[in-house]
Amino acid sequence: MDSEQLREYGHKMVDFIADYYNNIENFPVLSQVQPGYLRKLLPDTAPAHSETLEDVLEDVQKKILPGVTHWQSPDYFAYFPSNSSVAGFLGEMLSAGINMVGFSWITSPAATELEMIVLDWLAKALKLPDEFLSTGQGGGVIQGTASEAVLVVLLAARDNVLRRVGKDAIDKLVVYCSDQTHCSLQKACQIGGIHPENFRMLKADPSSDYALSPDTLSEAVSHDMATGLIPFFFCATIGTTSSTAVDPLLALGKIAKSNNMWFHVDAAYAGSACICPEYRHYINGVEEVDSFNMNAHKWFLTNFDCSALWVKDRSALIQSLSTNPEYLKNKASQGNLVVDYKDWQIPLGRRFRSLKLWMVLRLYGLEKLQAYIRNHIELAKLFEELVAQDQRFEIVTTRKFSLVCFRLLPLQSNEDYANKLNHDLLDVVNSTGKLFISHTLLSDRYILRFAVGAPLTEEKHIIAAWKVLQDEAATLLSKY
Repeated sequence: MDSEQLREYGHKMVDFIADYYNNIENFPVLSQVQPGYLRKLLPDTAPAHSETLEDVLEDVQKKILPGVTHWQSPDYFAYFPSNSSVAGFLGEMLSAGINMVGFSWITSPAATELEMIVLDWLAKALKLPDEFLSTGQGGGVIQGTASEAVLVVLLAARDNVLRRVGKDAIDKLVVYCSDQTHCSLQKACQIGGIHPENFRMLKADPSSDYALSPDTLSEAVSHDMATGLIPFFFCATIGTTSSTAVDPLLALGKIAKSNNMWFHVDAAYAGSACICPEYRHYINGVEEVDSFNMNAHKWFLTNFDCSALWVKDRSALIQSLSTNPEYLKNKASQGNLVVDYKDWQIPLGRRFRSLKLWMVLRLYGLEKLQAYIRNHIELAKLFEELVAQDQRFEIVTTRKFSLVCFRLLPLQSNEDYANKLNHDLLDVVNSTGKLFISHTLLSDRYILRFAVGAPLTEEKHIIAAWKVLQDEAATLLSKY
């Protein structure tokens, strides 16, 4: 590492990135390249001799950026947001510069202790119960994604129950969720050895805006127990991927507790909104849960990856995931004086991710972060109003946060026809490059999703996106 070369190249790279942001609206939001495009543009083997940074950046400009879908574009409205910010970027830069591997406290005490502190800060901002703070028996840990978070708590819950009933009972363990729950839970079950036939995706009804009914959960649990199965894990969601449905935590939590089930809450997207007092009620009942997860990298201005997971009982994670080889032993760990985050996650190594969350919280503060969330929700309200004013479209579900679910109405009452119409509208809109939206299926209906959350999005981008949707819809309807 040559510090002067770092200074020179670092300035050039920051300039390149700043220019990228200045020109981001000139790119098609959704990459328009075809599969395999890059192999035709790059050599078959690595260079034998060093090349200049200028040459590399030219290739980035001409060959890489055309194959990038621009998640930070103000015209990006697909999936859920993946926020970037100056504070998050600086934290990433500093983490890369220090470049430590913080698997245990001794490998970098500041990395472990800062993570504990900032996750306590965030837990307090969300008004989570004190049991989730590091000062008690629980605490927080930064995972890479919500998929990793649900996997580690599922493994902890599985091992908890198997210690009680015997390891041969694994084929009797049952996991419950709504049919709106993210697919990462199904993958966690596959990894965790839960039999596929014991994975219960319970139907959420459109009459409750796709929130899971406590009665549905109670009936499923009672039926399984009557047949000798062992309910052990339930996952609720605050802000489902398809429509941002909110499961009723308090009522569901009482069912989970009375049946000795681990209760996990996935608030990957909507958890960020709950730092605002007016949205905090969506997680009422969180005192009933065993683990709670939100992605700071979605809607909290913290660059990917940074998924915050809190547990009430850290020992459950540690018992399930801990290893203690001779080459990692040290005085602080052996004396149980410290937290070793290697025992709270799947991999051994871990990055200094708390730096960027710390910078976001300090450089912006909770008031600015709340204003940021509220602004996106107001922009989503604007889009919702525009859709509602056009009789060719309908709003499909109640908007709770910054996602609007809508669809174009067909000229004839036929669901297959309606689904094809909206599929075609999605394709033609995205192929313009002017915006990017995604879709879902709700009650077998093909629905368009418009998720506001990119940091650069302003009112003018909402209005422009709606104009594209209207124009393309008019063209489509004239052909059908």
